[in-house]
Amino acid sequence: MGSNWLIQCMRPIHTALFFSVKRLNIPFTTSTLFFPTTTTTSSARFSSFPSPSASANLDNGKVGKVGLPQLDVLKQKMELLGIICTHSCVPGHYYNLLCPKCKGGQSMERSLSLHIEQNGDFAMWRCFRFDCGWAGRAFADDQATRDGVHKKVTSTGNMTEKSLGLVPLDDKAIAYFRERMISEETLHRNGVMRLLGDKLIIAFTYKQKGLLVGCKYRTVEKKFWQERGTEKVLYGLDDIVDADEIIIVEGELDKLSMEEAGFRNCVSVPAGAPTKVSNKLPSSSKDTAYQYLQNCKTYLDKVSRIILATDGDAPGQALAEELARRLGKDRCWQVRWPEKDEYSCFKDANEVLKYKGSDALKKVIESAELYRSSIEDQVTEGI
Repeated sequence: MGSNWLIQCMRPIHTALFFSVKRLNIPFTTSTLFFPTTTTTSSARFSSFPSPSASANLDNGKVGKVGLPQLDVLKQKMELLGIICTHSCVPGHYYNLLCPKCKGGQSMERSLSLHIEQNGDFAMWRCFRFDCGWAGRAFADDQATRDGVHKKVTSTGNMTEKSLGLVPLDDKAIAYFRERMISEETLHRNGVMRLLGDKLIIAFTYKQKGLLVGCKYRTVEKKFWQERGTEKVLYGLDDIVDADEIIIVEGELDKLSMEEAGFRNCVSVPAGAPTKVSNKLPSSSKDTAYQYLQNCKTYLDKVSRIILATDGDAPGQALAEELARRLGKDRCWQVRWPEKDEYSCFKDANEVLKYKGSDALKKVIESAELYRSSIEDQVTEGI
């Protein structure tokens, strides 16, 4: 009871002291805390999330540290942010708490996932309500706080798996991919991870020359968003460094599916497909939707044959047309997805892999045809 009673008594004193010295512009003698903002990549803010309602950086210092274990110091820091950790919050575990920012919405959902490192010197949290998304981390050690969090990330070269809160796939995530015929070996080689927390959120890491340059997230409900600061490049870029022939697909899962069929020379577009083909091709400076092609130009210029294996629906075929117009139709080929039944065809690479197997997917690629002039007309005729 002793330590908890002390923390409960000190909390209003700390809070009052913080706001008083901030109004007087006097340096506050509390260890550095971090409040994530949308301009700090290391706070793992998502582009689809709104900004936190407030942000603050508490100046470096050593208040409350003498005579207290580092776990108690860590809890004091989080309490100043509104994260209340009781004596039941112990290192090495995950906890679902009430988010101090959104209060869990109308249902008061315990949506804040908190994890305290095993040694008690570091904590990380994230609210998984999509209209909140508040995330951050705190350190018991002053130096670690300054170097690990307080310093703003100004380029993707500073992006790390730890700063994004990524952890290895657990059994639930591996089972999710196994149902889709993706092996654990393929997942590991492609750096597929998950986001820290109880909710299963897949993280597709984007790398260039071995460095992490971005991340795209996917929930099991097929909601997608990208990490703020993600470079606009193709997914799997390092796999086509020396390739003379490549395959371009519409999603990260399809890229993994191609690998299961024996094709590593495959990349995925980072964004979705357009609803229709644009009327005219914009200049490269205004072609923002396909900027990733310009960013990967040195890789793509060396390729002599490009197989477009986008989705079989109208948006997927519109994407194929847009890609072919920019990459050069004379070096593009297209796939024909096999029939599912007398009324429809399989939609994409993963569907073929899941229901017909890797040999069938391999045959689809090997049977690719020269790209026709107008995919949009073909789709219209088939409707």
